Amino acid sequence: MRTAYLGGQSIAALAREHSVSRGAIRTAVADLLPEQTAADQDIRAPESPVTPDMPGKVADFLRAAELDDVERAVLDQGATVRRGQGYTLRVTDSPALHRRLLVRCQPLDGGHGLPTIPARRKARREYENRVSTLTPGP
Repeated sequence: MRTAYLGGQSIAALAREHSVSRGAIRTAVADLLPEQTAADQDIRAPESPVTPDMPGKVADFLRAAELDDVERAVLDQGATVRRGQGYTLRVTDSPALHRRLLVRCQPLDGGHGLPTIPARRKARREYENRVSTLTPGP
């Protein structure tokens, strides 16, 4: 079968000849096509966008922080949802971007020259809990 394939016979013709599926033939000759298998292994499925709610205190802090253009655009496109006295921001993007934003709001836990404010610390922890349930990190 492998010799016939190398000789130029098509996968469909080999499948008919041996009464098996084309997938079985492709599996049998896969190592003969290293350029296709290498390309298939390098392709990683993109992360699906997710929409966790970001507490307003975290969003306010991030808007005042120095963010790159992608992060700033994602925050600007978020939908504001009023919640009692405050609000939450619905930000739709990949889990990786949410993890990056979470790293950026670490100063809310105190240190870095900022005073520790319990409400901000709690808001960051809530966002961290929401992000950690999305998908496992890298």
